[in-house]
Amino acid sequence: MGKKAKGSRKGKKAWRANISTEEIEDFFEKSTKDALSGGSLQALSSDSLFYEDKSKDLAVKKKIEKHRERVLHYDSLLQKNQFVKPVPSSILKKCSKNRKTVSNVEVVNQDDNKDDSTMFDLWNDKGEDNKQVKKVSKPTLIPAVEVDPPGCSFNPSYESHQDTLASAVAEEMQKVYKKELGPEPVPLTVPGEAIAEEDMYFLDVDDGNDDDDGNLEDDDENEDAGSEKKPIKKKRVTKVELNKRARRKEQLKKEAEAKKIKELSKEIDSIPDIIQEIEQEEEEKKKRHLRRKVAKQEMLKTRPPRIGKHKFEPAPVQVLLSEEITGSIRKLKGCCTLMKDRYKSLEKRGLILPSKRRN
Repeated sequence: MGKKAKGSRKGKKAWRANISTEEIEDFFEKSTKDALSGGSLQALSSDSLFYEDKSKDLAVKKKIEKHRERVLHYDSLLQKNQFVKPVPSSILKKCSKNRKTVSNVEVVNQDDNKDDSTMFDLWNDKGEDNKQVKKVSKPTLIPAVEVDPPGCSFNPSYESHQDTLASAVAEEMQKVYKKELGPEPVPLTVPGEAIAEEDMYFLDVDDGNDDDDGNLEDDDENEDAGSEKKPIKKKRVTKVELNKRARRKEQLKKEAEAKKIKELSKEIDSIPDIIQEIEQEEEEKKKRHLRRKVAKQEMLKTRPPRIGKHKFEPAPVQVLLSEEITGSIRKLKGCCTLMKDRYKSLEKRGLILPSKRRN
């Protein structure tokens, strides 16, 4: 639609006809609504429109506080539960078993029960929070300083010297016999002459010809056997034969059931013997366990447990030969150093890892 045509403004009549009355109509409509609703809100004061509620609504207050105290799921996982006891480490268990005291374990549990969120200085050595439980080594049965037999003295008696010398010779001979009688190592190279490339070619050709000849012979034999074979006629089974097979099958089934019942009765009768055998096996197991325990204790007195890659090899007995005994300390031949002796003692007690033997 086009625009509305404007009226003429030449006379008073035209001016009155073109004057808009929308503002007057809006004012009367608004005043009518205010009169119906109770009056205009602009004329009222703010105190009459708004008021402060000073009554205590406990339900709403509790709801707000509960919402503020709400803990998220990931926060609840990080918090510690006071009813759940912390799992002690294996180091603490070993320490408590060895020391047989409960005081140290209680102190550690008190430290574990503390909140992890507490802040402390990492570089403060004087703080109590930085204390760590030291790993206590197991007491060894080997003494720190071992006394050599009297035959190792610089001026021993003849009998003690001969006994110590015989034991040292026996140890060395045992090592020699073990090396000689032990399994031979796998050689890195096989002795023999090298084969030339031409000979290798001929060997490969011979192997192929042999296989071909064998295959041809097998094919000929299979063809001869196939020509000799003839179709075999199947014999027809009669009803009498089928009945006989059924009766035989039932008879074998009854015999197997009777044999099974007989074996079961024999096993029931042999229950006392089985119980006696079980008791004997249990006694033998206990004796074997006791022997192993005693042997392990005796072994720990002479050598440490395996704690590293290499085995501990004891040092040879430092005994003088008959020609080297002079009876004087001034003429004594130096055969061992104190540092080497202490190092072997530390290895034997299991305080350090045994080193590789140097030839």
